[in-house]
Parts: sequence; structure tokens; C-alpha cells
Amino acid sequence: MVLQKALDREKEERVSLVLTAVDGGEPQMSGTMLIVITVLDANDNAPVFTQQTYKATVTENSPKGTVVATVTASDADQGSNSKITYSITNTLDGIKKVFDVNMENGEVTLIGNIDFEDSRIFQINLLASDEGGLTDSCKLVVDVQDVNDNKPEITIMSKSTVISEGAKLHTVVTMINIDDKDSGQNGKVECFINENIPFTLKTSANNFYSLVTDSDLDRERASDYNITVTCSDEGVPSLSSSVTLTLQISDVNDNAPVFERSSYEAYIVENNTPGLSIFTVKARDADWNQNARVSYILEDSSVNGVPVSSYVSVSADSGVIHAVRSFDYEQIKDFQFHVKAQDGGSPPLSSNVTVKVMIQDQNDNPPQVLYPVQTGGSLVAEMVPRSADVGYLVTKVVAVDVDSGQNAWLSYKLQKAPDRALFEVGLQNGEIRTIRQVTDKDAVKQRLTVIVEDNGQPSRSATVILNVAVADSFPEVLSEFTDFPHDKEYNDNMTFYLVLALAVVSFLFITCLVVIISVKIYRWRQSRILYHSNLPVIPYYPPRYSDTLGTGTLQHVYNYEVCRTTDSRKSDCKFGRAGSQNVLIMDPSSTGTMQRIQNEKNILDEPDSPLEQKPPNNDWRFTQGQRPGPSGATGGPEVAMGTGPWPQPPTEAEQLQALMAAANEVSEATATLGPGTMGLSTRYSPQFTLQHVPDYRQNVYIPGSTATLTSNPQQQQATAQQAAQQALPPPQASAQPEPPKAAQTPASKKKSTKKEKK
Repeated sequence: MVLQKALDREKEERVSLVLTAVDGGEPQMSGTMLIVITVLDANDNAPVFTQQTYKATVTENSPKGTVVATVTASDADQGSNSKITYSITNTLDGIKKVFDVNMENGEVTLIGNIDFEDSRIFQINLLASDEGGLTDSCKLVVDVQDVNDNKPEITIMSKSTVISEGAKLHTVVTMINIDDKDSGQNGKVECFINENIPFTLKTSANNFYSLVTDSDLDRERASDYNITVTCSDEGVPSLSSSVTLTLQISDVNDNAPVFERSSYEAYIVENNTPGLSIFTVKARDADWNQNARVSYILEDSSVNGVPVSSYVSVSADSGVIHAVRSFDYEQIKDFQFHVKAQDGGSPPLSSNVTVKVMIQDQNDNPPQVLYPVQTGGSLVAEMVPRSADVGYLVTKVVAVDVDSGQNAWLSYKLQKAPDRALFEVGLQNGEIRTIRQVTDKDAVKQRLTVIVEDNGQPSRSATVILNVAVADSFPEVLSEFTDFPHDKEYNDNMTFYLVLALAVVSFLFITCLVVIISVKIYRWRQSRILYHSNLPVIPYYPPRYSDTLGTGTLQHVYNYEVCRTTDSRKSDCKFGRAGSQNVLIMDPSSTGTMQRIQNEKNILDEPDSPLEQKPPNNDWRFTQGQRPGPSGATGGPEVAMGTGPWPQPPTEAEQLQALMAAANEVSEATATLGPGTMGLSTRYSPQFTLQHVPDYRQNVYIPGSTATLTSNPQQQQATAQQAAQQALPPPQASAQPEPPKAAQTPASKKKSTKKEKK
């Protein structure tokens, strides 16, 4: 048997043949035989997968050993040729670390951890091989299903740890980024913060949130905030995460200091020690640090016109109020002032509080007796008749105490009361009354000592002494009370005042004496200076001149006087002051009058001039028998009256005596110049010379006499009488005529001049 074509066991595994053998005979004879041919398998078929691509789904985080899928391959061969083995052919992507395939049954199992966030799909290449080396391949696509296994991630992008309490609304505090690796509903995140805080979250972009202020901040309510941001996804079960932010609120000086009380009252006992602590004011500031540092300042004010700073002071740091002075309740009972509390912010804030200080009284004043008045020389204060009934009101002691309260409650009692006391004093009212009838044995003079005590601790008292006379008549009282001793204290005070008055009077007397001596010495020195001066003869021209005739340059009867300096010893004339009281104030600018006087050249000559004085006219000369005066002529009373005849021409001694008298008057006039008179500058002016002296023929002064002769017969007698009234001594002294003076020598002239100056 020869095989004509290939056999295929997979098509026909056994072939049955009937073999017939035919002979050549006729009838042919044949024989048959069944031949069964068994086709043996040959490895001519490769394994074939049922699917070229398999798909499987697995959830992330599945445990190891989880069968992901099962792949199947078939082989038409038989026997060993049909035995298939499975394998994974991936080499670079690490599939073999995550998945494994069973070589015999083709089960793909999970041998590693899978994470949806890392790999969402796996592609596994599988190979089926028979023992003959024939193979077939397929793909297994494994989809990883997401599981909500990731919490939302919160990332702080910008963070502020401090924010001012004065920040505006919607101020951004922090920016937050939220990320969830899950997908779908598992990746949807919602965020929120804790309640009751002045902040809120706003979504600015996808997965971005901003934390902003939602209301005004107040550091005094909350100085810091712990803000918890919580984010949750929508997975099942939901996962969430949170983060806590600590935010400090910085201080702004928006709170003024506040005192613990709206007003304060402090008490201090009078007569305190200066510097004593009275009270402490306290103010608190709700701000922080420097803004809360409180300083205390005493506001400027006055108490009874005195600055309050002279009463109290305030410690700037502690607020302790100290007394600056010692207080006296009797002068000031209470006062109030303002204290300002100021913080250290910028700008500073402040508040005021009123502090009232109450002075508490001390028993530092004894009672003062108003009645009866105690004097050192008083004798009888009251008188009680002997017929006085029991309870007769003698007097009442009135006393006051400037203290207050119990310190001013007064009680009265007798200090010394004899056994048979006649009087008693009311304890509260101070009334002194009789407690029994007056008897003959009672003394006329009664001396009562009343003690007035206050109710203070310790108690203070005052004593008053009353003199009471028990008598019916005033003379009896006088006879009994004349021997009452005077108060010693009064005598001591009187002695002191007398000594003080004597000392004051003595001091004033010595002071006046020194002043008078000083003035006299000063005038004497001034006169000596003028006497020894070598100035030329310059007339003194005072503002009063005498013109008894009324025929000169003056318009009416005026007084005027011309004097020369002490060096004008050669001058033999002096013009005296007349009796008229009319006064003319001469103006140096009156050149017209000066010119008329200058024309009278026969009045005076200069000391060094060779010209001599002209003799007087004969019309007013008298005979020798009619000439009175010191030249030797005798006369009766008419000579003394200045009405006698003209004397003989004066001798040289008389001329010198007149000159010295003129010099003395010049020195006195110089020392006593006052307002309205010509000063030295005017007298020594070149305009005033001897030619300004008026004509002496109109008014003649007789040396040694106060009489003035004139050439006018009508005025001569009136002028002589007026001069006599001024010059003559009293009538009893003018009875005897004055003897003529002896002629003086040059030495005696100087002595007489000095005596006159002194």
C-alpha cells in the first residue's frame, strides 16, 4: 500500500480499507480483507487563543492574588502535541511585577499593587506554546478602576501670619490650592472653614481658594485666630483633609485709656506730711504694648486762685497722687482736680477723670472764747445783786471751735468750785447761774475760772476767767475790785510794745539828725567852693526885682535882686530885696529890658575897671545932721525907722561889710536854687554882665540897714515905712539905738564871713 496524499489526523483519524484479492480465473475468485489504518498525530497544528484581545477590569488597591482574567488557547493536535503553556512576553513596562499568568490554565493574577493615580490601564502580552514549539499570542487589556483612596491635598501658596486690626473688608489673608488625585466624584472637593470667625473662603479659580476678611477685626476681642480649613471629596466614603492657620492680629491705637471708676474720692487727714500718698488712680488701655502704656498727667486748674500743682502731684507711671503741702481743714475742706490718662500710641489717646480730695478734720484747734472778751486790764465783768434768786443768769460764756464734727462739740465746767459754790455753769450752753441764795458770808468779789473743752481726741480746752461782783451798788464794787491784779501776760505784752515804740522813735530821731547834718555839710562845702573860685564877676539875676518908684524899665511895682559872686570884694554896693510881693519871671530873651538896663552905666563898675562910682545927685542928699546909720550920726527913733536923713558917704569898712553880706546871700541863693530860678548856666552866660544891673538911683540900699531910699517923694515915705516894718526889731528892743559897729580889718572880714556861712 502506498500513501498517495498526506493524511490529516485532525480530519480523519482512522481509515478503514477493504482489500480484495482477485484471481485470474474465471470466475474469478476473490478474497477480501479489512484493513484499518490508524493515522498517528503529528505536531502540525499551533495553539490558537480563543480571542486575540482580552479585556479585564480590576479595582485599584486590589489585594495580591486577585485573578484578573483567564485566557484560553486550543491545539488540534493530540497527545503531547496538544499540551499548551502560557506566558507573558512584556519585558520593559514592569508588567511581570504586577501580573502573572498560570502556565497551565492561563489565569492572569495580580502579584503587585496597582494604583489608579499611577496607572489607569495595563496591556499584557500573552503567549501560548505547545511542546512542539508552536505558539500563538494575544493581548489582555486590564482597566484599573478608581477607588476613593486619596484625600484632598491642601497647599498654602501665600501665607500671612499677621494682619492689622484696621484692615479693610475682603483683605486677602491666604491663598490655598486644593488637589485630589482621585477622579470623577472621588476627585470633586469642597472646602469650608470653622464658623464664628471674621473670615471666609472664596473660590478664585479651579481648585484655588482665597481666605479673606469678612468683617471688621478687633484685636481687643480676639488677638489671634486659629483658622481650620477642611476639604472633603464626594467619594463613597468621602475622604477629607484639613489644615490649621494661626493668624495674629496686630494692634492699632484705637482705644483710649479707661479709668476703673468714673470719678474718685480720696480722704486725707489734715496736718499731713508733705509728700504723703493720698490715693491711686488706675486706668487700663485695651490696646497692646506701647499703645497700652498709660501715663498719668495732672490737668492744669486752680483751687481758690492757686494752681492745683501746689496742692497735689501725680506719679506719671503709677498714678499715685501725693500731697505737695500740708492741708488745713479750717482753710480748705475739699477740692477737686482732673487727672488725664494718656497712652503711648501715635497719635496718643487720652481720657480724664475727676478726683475729689476730702480733707478730714483733726482736733488741732482749741476752743476760742468769744464772750466775755479777755483783756489784761479788765476789772469787773458781771455784777450779781445780793437779792438774786436761785437760777439767776449771771452771764453766758460763748465759745466756738473752728474744727468740725465731734471736735467742735463744746462742754463747759468750772475749774475750781469751792464747797459752798454759789455759781454753776451749764455743761452744754455755758450759762452761769446761781445755785443758791446769796448770803452775807459770800465774798463781794468772786473769781470764776471756766474751762471750755471740745470732744476731740485728744481733747483741747480753753480757760476764761470771770470777775463777778456780789453787790448791790457800784461804789461797793469799785472799792473791792481795785486790788484785782492785772493779767501778767497783758503787762508783758504792753512792755514789749513800749520798748518797740521807744526803739522806733530813737531810730527815726537819729536818722533825721544824720540827714540834717549831711545837708548842712553839703551846703557849707558848696559855699566854700564859690568863695575860693577865681571866676570873673558875674551877677546873679534871680526872677524877682524891686522897683519901688515904678519909673524904671519894669511896668509896675516888682521885686528884683542883684547879687555878685564872692570874689567881687571891690564892689561897694548891693541891691537888696524890697518889700513888694509882686513877682516877675524874667526871660533871658527879653533883650529890650536888658538893653535899657545896660544903658545905665553908672550903677556898678567891673572889679578891675579904673572908673569909680559917681556921687549921688544933690536932689536926694541930706545934711549931715539928717544922716543916720552906722557912720557915727546919732538919731532918735526916726533913725531906727529908716526915715532919717541920708547918712554920710559910706566908709571903706562899710563897703566891705556890704560886699561880704552880698557874697553870703549869693552863696545861699546858689545852694537853694529851685524850679523857676536862673541856674548857673544862665548866670554865667555872656549876655548877663554888670551892665544888666538896674539903676540903683531908683532903689538905694543902705549897708547895715533894711531901709531903701528912692528919688520919688511920693513913694519915699511909703517905701521907708514898709522897709522899717520888715527890718526893725520888736518895739521893746527898738527903744535903744544900736551902737555903731567898729570898722573891720581884712582878717576879721574873713572870720565874720565864715561864721555867717556856718
